[in-house]
Amino acid sequence: MRKMTMVIIGLAFFLVAQSQGAIHPPATMFKVGYQKLVSRADLVYDRPASRSEAGQPIGNGRMGSLVWTTPSQLSMQINRVDVFASNSASNNFFERNTDYCGGTGYVDLDFGAPVFEGKDFRQQLSCFNAISTISGKAVQARVLAWNEADVMAVDVKDQRAMARPLLVNLRMLRMPVSLRGNHSAVSTIETLGDRILLKQVFKEDKYYCSSAVVIGLTGGKAIAEKINTSAVRLNIVPGTEHSSIFIASAASFDSTADVVAAAMRKLEAAQQKGYDGIEASNRQWWSNFWQQSFIHLGSRDGVADEIEKNYTYFLYVMGSSSRGDFPTKFNGMLWTTGGDARQWGGAFWGANQSCYYEALYPTNHPELMDPLFRMYTHAYPTFEQAAVQQWGSKGIFIPETVGFDGVPALPEDIAAEMRDLYLIRKPWEQRSKKFMDYAFAKQPFLSRWNWKHTGRWKAGLWTYTERGDGPYGPVNHIFSRGAKIAYQYWQKYEYTKDLNWLREKAYPMLKGMAEFYRNFPNVKKEKDGKYHIRHVNDNESIWGGHNTVEEISSMMGIFPVVIKASELLNTDAGMRPVWKEFISNLSPLTTTKDYPDMALQPEAWLGSLPPTSPVRGNGKRLPDGNTMPVWFFDLCNPGGNPSMLAIANNTFNGYFRNTSFEETFPHVLSKIPAAAAVLGRADAVRFLIPNQLKGAPRNPILENRMDLSEGFYTTNIQRIGRASDALHLALCQSAPSAPGEDPVIRVFPAWPKNWDAQFTLLCRGNVMTSASVKSGHIEFVALVSNAGETCRVQNPWPGQAVTVYKNGRRSQTVKEPVLVIPTKTTDRILLIPSGVDPAKLALDVL
Repeated sequence: MRKMTMVIIGLAFFLVAQSQGAIHPPATMFKVGYQKLVSRADLVYDRPASRSEAGQPIGNGRMGSLVWTTPSQLSMQINRVDVFASNSASNNFFERNTDYCGGTGYVDLDFGAPVFEGKDFRQQLSCFNAISTISGKAVQARVLAWNEADVMAVDVKDQRAMARPLLVNLRMLRMPVSLRGNHSAVSTIETLGDRILLKQVFKEDKYYCSSAVVIGLTGGKAIAEKINTSAVRLNIVPGTEHSSIFIASAASFDSTADVVAAAMRKLEAAQQKGYDGIEASNRQWWSNFWQQSFIHLGSRDGVADEIEKNYTYFLYVMGSSSRGDFPTKFNGMLWTTGGDARQWGGAFWGANQSCYYEALYPTNHPELMDPLFRMYTHAYPTFEQAAVQQWGSKGIFIPETVGFDGVPALPEDIAAEMRDLYLIRKPWEQRSKKFMDYAFAKQPFLSRWNWKHTGRWKAGLWTYTERGDGPYGPVNHIFSRGAKIAYQYWQKYEYTKDLNWLREKAYPMLKGMAEFYRNFPNVKKEKDGKYHIRHVNDNESIWGGHNTVEEISSMMGIFPVVIKASELLNTDAGMRPVWKEFISNLSPLTTTKDYPDMALQPEAWLGSLPPTSPVRGNGKRLPDGNTMPVWFFDLCNPGGNPSMLAIANNTFNGYFRNTSFEETFPHVLSKIPAAAAVLGRADAVRFLIPNQLKGAPRNPILENRMDLSEGFYTTNIQRIGRASDALHLALCQSAPSAPGEDPVIRVFPAWPKNWDAQFTLLCRGNVMTSASVKSGHIEFVALVSNAGETCRVQNPWPGQAVTVYKNGRRSQTVKEPVLVIPTKTTDRILLIPSGVDPAKLALDVL
C-alpha cells in the first residue's frame, strides 16, 4: 500500500503562487518535463524567413505580431483583435475584400548594416517562454508580449565593434488621410519627448474606432524625430550596447476615450517593470498555461512526433492570439504583415472560426474560448432583432458570416420586403428598386447580402453581378451556424458543470435557437406528419434545399439539450412538451433511401431532398466535409443508436470510394479526420491527421507552420486546429451517446497501434483524464473528478477485469463494458488491469 501511496502522490494538485491572471495547474498522474516537451515545438530558423508571413508569432492574446528580418532590419506589424475600420452597417465597402481591420502600425528596428544574414544568423521561437530570439553579427534581440498589459518588448544587445545608431521606425499603414465615401481613416504621428506615437481614427456615420501605438525605451538615450508625413522614429545614440524598446498599444470604440493616454500608461508600467521583470512575469504565466494539459506522442517513423509538435504549436498560437474581447480572426489572426487589408475582409466566418474554437475544450483552456462567447453574447440583442426582421421568426438568428458587432437593424419596409424575398414568398424578379438601392452599398460578404457576387468599375460606376439564383448565396440561408454556436455554449456547461454559466449565458442561446427553428415560417408539419424545413442551404454546398443535413442535424442536436437545460435549471416547464412534440415529429435525416436510383446503395446521409437550387443544388452529394454536422451534434457517437452508427460508417466510407486514406490530403477546413476518430477508424486516423497537417500543394506550408490558404495576408493555422480536434477525439472521447445524455469517457478509441501516447486532457463532466499507451497496450487511466459527478468510462481493456483505486485505496474490481464510478469533488481515480502492480507504472514524460 505504501508503493501505491507514492503513485497517488502524482495526483496531488501543484501549489503555485497566486498572481494576477494566474491559471492553476490541474492534478495529473504524470511527472511531466513541460519545458522539454513544449520546446519540441520551437521554431528554429538558420536563415531569415522567406517572406514576412513566415515570421515568428509573438502575442498576448490581444496584441501581437509576426517577427521577421531583412538583412539590416527586424520588422513587425503591430496588430490588435479589437481594431475594426468599419462596422456591419457600413455603406462604403461594396467591393469584396476592401473592408479592413486589425492593424495599428509598422515597427522596424534598423541596425544600419546587414547584420541578419549568413552563418551568424539564427532565430528561435521558444514556445515555452513565448520569446523570439534573433541573433546576427554581434547583435541579438529578444521579443516578447507582456501577458499583463498590451506591450511588446524588444531587448537589444549590440556589441558591434563599429558603433552605429539603432533606428526604431514607426510607420503608418496608409496615407495620413484616407477617404472612401463618408468613411475616413486618419492617421497622425507625433514625438513626445523621447517617445513616438501613431494614432488612427476611423469614422463612418455614427461609427468610431481608434487605436494608438506608443514606443519608448530604457537603457541608452534616444532622439525622437519625424522622418516624413507618415513615419516617425527613435534614434538611439551609437554605442548603446544594451537597450529595451517597449511598444504599447490601445484601442477603443468610444470617441471620448483617450487611446494615446491609455497606451502611454501601459508603456510607463512596462518601463518601470523593465524587460527582465516582464520576462519573469511571462515565464510564470506561460509555465502555468502549459501545465493545464499536455499531449506527448512518439512513433518510430517520427510521424506521431510531428503531430505532437503541431498540436503544441496550435496551443501556443491560440494562447498568443485568443485572450481579448473578440475571437482571433480566421484570416490573418494577429499575424498580418501587409497592412490591415486581408482577403475576406473583417467579418467572422463561422466555419473558418470553428477550426480554432472547436478544438479547445479538451485542452483545459476555457479562457481561450471566452473571446468567442463575449462577441456572440454581446451581440445577442441584434440576433433577436435579426430573427424577426429578416425571417419573421422568434428567438435568435446568428448568421454564418457576421460583423464583430452583430447584425444591424433594417428600415421596416426593407425588412418586410427582405422577408418576402428570402422566404421565397415573392419572386426575386419582382424585387423593388428601393430594396436594390439599399442593398447596393452593403458588404457582400455579410450573410444577408451574399447573393451579391463580384463586380467591376465601369465608366466610373461600380457594377456587380449577382450569383444567379435570386436571394440565395453561399451563406445567407444558413441557420445551423447559430445552432453550432449555441451547442458550444452547451458544451462549456458539459465540460465545466457550471450552472451559472448554463443559466446566464448558455440557456438563452439554446432557447433562442430552438424558438427560431420552431417559429421559422418555412418549417411546417406536412402531410407525412413530420416537420420539414424548406428553402435553406446545406452549408455552402447546396442552396435552396429541403430538409438539408445541416439544418435537420442542428434541430436534432438543439432540441434535446434545450429540454435538458430547462430541466436542470427548473425553468420553462411549459415549453418542454412543446419542444418534445417538435423533436418527436421532426423529419429524419435525408439518406440514399430517399432517392429511388440510390436505394440499393449502402444507406448513407445525403445533403438534401429536392427541390434544390439550379445553380448549386446537388442534393445527392454527401454532407459537406468541412462541417460534418451529424458528428458535431453527437448524433452518431459510439454507444448511441446502432442504426445511426451504421449509416455514419457508410457515409464516411463514401468519401473514399475513389481514393485511399493514404492518398487523401484533407482540405484545410475538413472535419473528415475528426469524423474518422469519432467512428473509431484508427486505420483512417493514421493517415488523415498527418496528411491534413501537410496541407495541399497549392497552399505551401510556411516556415512558421502557417499557410495562406485563404488568400492574401490570411496567415492562419486552420488546418492545425482541425487536426488538433481530430487528435483529441482519437486519444480521448467523452461525448454522450446522444445529445443531452450522460458522457462516457473512452481512451484511445481510434489510436493507431504503432503510435505511443501519454496525455492529460479535460473531459465532459469536468473530469481531468490521464492515460498512457505504449506498443498498442493501454497502461493505465487516471481521473480527477472536479465536479464530483458519476464518471462513466468504457473499459479500456475489453473483457478484462479492472482494478479501481479511489484516493489511493483499492475500491473495487469490475469487468463491465462501461465502468460506472460514483465520485465526490476532487476524487482521484486510477484504473489498471487487474493484477498489475501500480508501483511499476511508468509516469515520467520526457
